[in-house]
Amino acid sequence: MHLYGTAKIDQNGHLEIGGKDTVELAEKYGTPLYVYDVALIRKRARAFKHTFEKLGITSQVAYASKAFSTMAILQLIKEEGLSLDVVSGGELFTAIKADFPVEKIHFHGNNKSDDELKMALDYHIGCIVVDNFHELHTLNHLCSLREQKVNILLRVTPGIEAHTHDYILTGQEDSKFGFDLQNGQAETALLIALESKYLNVLGLHCHIGSQIFETTGFVLAARKILEKMAKWQEEFNFKPSVLNLGGGFGIRYTDEDAPLDPSLYVEEMINEVKKETERLSLPMPEIWIEPGRSLVGDAGTTLYSIGSSKDVPNIRKYIAVDGGMTDNIRPALYDAKYEAILANRANEQPKDKVSIAGKACESGDMLIWDLPLPDVGTNDILAVFCTGAYGYSMANNYNRIPRPPVVFVEDGNDQLVVKRETYEDLVRLDLPFKEKTKI
Repeated sequence: MHLYGTAKIDQNGHLEIGGKDTVELAEKYGTPLYVYDVALIRKRARAFKHTFEKLGITSQVAYASKAFSTMAILQLIKEEGLSLDVVSGGELFTAIKADFPVEKIHFHGNNKSDDELKMALDYHIGCIVVDNFHELHTLNHLCSLREQKVNILLRVTPGIEAHTHDYILTGQEDSKFGFDLQNGQAETALLIALESKYLNVLGLHCHIGSQIFETTGFVLAARKILEKMAKWQEEFNFKPSVLNLGGGFGIRYTDEDAPLDPSLYVEEMINEVKKETERLSLPMPEIWIEPGRSLVGDAGTTLYSIGSSKDVPNIRKYIAVDGGMTDNIRPALYDAKYEAILANRANEQPKDKVSIAGKACESGDMLIWDLPLPDVGTNDILAVFCTGAYGYSMANNYNRIPRPPVVFVEDGNDQLVVKRETYEDLVRLDLPFKEKTKI
């Protein structure tokens, strides 16, 4: 059993997180329930910041809020002094409602609408990460109409493939994201931006993938981008002040995963940038990074109540829970793997392997295959670890199942930060069908 952050087993054999008995949390708030270990999120945030400070590097650590975006988590991130990435008008609106400092917000996305760009300009956010020529021209046009300047980064694809799931590769040449660094697209985009009196090009951005367990990809990406920067400094006198190397730092989901300590990713990046800037006679840029999953992923645990079961002799035993692909679609979408225990009988030794099925009317709604557990009953609470990233943020109402609430726990206190959806919430935006008028 691998426990994360403040998690431990109490004297009653119950799983405890943040000083709170998870069985009591399940009784108080119901299940399914997302529980976040606030102390672990703080620890992760401070570790990233401390590494830059220790090495004397000017930086921004921006939380990639697509991993988990609510007003409460953004206010916690603000409290820890981080910047913020958003990728949609909805995430930007959430940041504004959370009173996040607008100058520390960066806006990503490969197809920002005119309204989303106008919204970003209305709030004078700190930086827009420009992804393509359409956006580049649109943003320049909007700024010219307003006579408003804006800071931008150009997102480039350095042609580096991260060793990760095919669906979440983003740094290679064949990608929907960014200007290609190899075929001249990035250079053309830079010249267009430099000619504008409204677009202030801070520097370049790249993101090579997600759930990455080694530093090689980041090092190679930094090297390729800096070599291009040196060329542009010589040819165009362009001296970027920012190099954003993205995120994608891996976390442990199961014992098959072997992530590095967050500080190691940062140290390797910094060392490479220092070495290459000296070699290429470039000024040392600010280094920005964008951790998302690595800040909140293993801080989240989902609690479920055990329901029905089905024993298929000589094949497997299915145990159903009261959630599934509606609160965690990653197993169905990515074949993601998780570990889990019985929160109310955490000290008991496993007796058999069971497969955890969700309640959605879908054969693919399976959370965990072949999970070692004690004999399971209908009064048991299943705790699935490391659901803090892309659980709530990708939750859905398939089968008209309401989304679960979110609770933060810290120092023996629990706080409800997202209410459980009700059936009334599900139909709140529905409009009745109007029958044809009879003649």
